[in-house]
Amino acid sequence: MELGQLCELLKDLQPYFTAVHLREKHRSAREIYDAVHLLLKNGIPPSKIIINDRVDVSIAAGSGGVQLAFHSLRASVVKNHFSELKIGCSIHNIEEGQQAYQDGADFLLYGHIFSTNSKPGLKPKGLEELKEMTKQLPIPVIAIGGITPKNAKLAVEAGAKGIAVMSGVLEANDPLSAIKAYQNALKMEV
Repeated sequence: MELGQLCELLKDLQPYFTAVHLREKHRSAREIYDAVHLLLKNGIPPSKIIINDRVDVSIAAGSGGVQLAFHSLRASVVKNHFSELKIGCSIHNIEEGQQAYQDGADFLLYGHIFSTNSKPGLKPKGLEELKEMTKQLPIPVIAIGGITPKNAKLAVEAGAKGIAVMSGVLEANDPLSAIKAYQNALKMEV
């Protein structure tokens, strides 16, 4: 989906999500910066915009935070220089989660929880591992991967503080109805 189309779509979906993770790995810093300003122009509050891996763009654009991957700067490095920046870390096991917590991460993105087309052939982590993860880590864990309206509540019941969804909404015939289905499945306010 082209960035302009995405920003226009997110304008209509904005009341129903708590954050948008701008994960445009193939885009330049300038393109991501411009996308953030397009999101802002379309009424997305800066606090809801999380930039993937690009601390520089997050700071320059005034976004709500940054999502760090396993290959990114450590959260402690970022916190040391930008203590006010909200930092999420993508993790795949408890050791990575504990390290991210010790480094000052504010939240964790953990998965994939269920089978997903974006990770063909890889065994999902499952609800038991998610439950163990949320018991051992004192910061919010967001479940990602294969989340549908039918299984979203299971992830939250396993301890996740939220869910992350991409294709379930963005690839739906009616994205607004899809995001409402997730919200109804979780029976929560955003």
